[in-house]
Amino acid sequence: MESESTFLVENMFFIVAAMLSGGMLLWPIVTRAVREVDPKRAIRLINYEDALILDVRDDKEYAEGHPPNATHIPVELLDKRWAELEKFKDRPIVIIFKPGPRPGRAGAVLRKHGFKRIFNLSGGIETWQRENLPLVKK
Repeated sequence: MESESTFLVENMFFIVAAMLSGGMLLWPIVTRAVREVDPKRAIRLINYEDALILDVRDDKEYAEGHPPNATHIPVELLDKRWAELEKFKDRPIVIIFKPGPRPGRAGAVLRKHGFKRIFNLSGGIETWQRENLPLVKK
């Protein structure tokens, strides 16, 4: 029994280091609620898997230009209006946003209500524009 406790004491640094490194490897898996996709992958999801484009920007930003057929629900209202998306629960959802905290909040709300296939467009609307993808202005 004494040799076991001596082993633990003598190797405490290595045990802690192993536990920390394992935790660091698992952290991205545990914390990542929503995967990011580049515009090409987003287009494939839209064209081949009938993905819903969810624009979570505010009304003014949405009116300045949004992807065609995008569903607009500002992130501040998503927790109240998520039921409007219930019929899309089995389809991929691509979240369009303006860089900041919005995509994380939107993904968390959708996950909380049982949506599984949620993707953030990497770089948000700015990436969409940079790739010269179509925009509709209202």
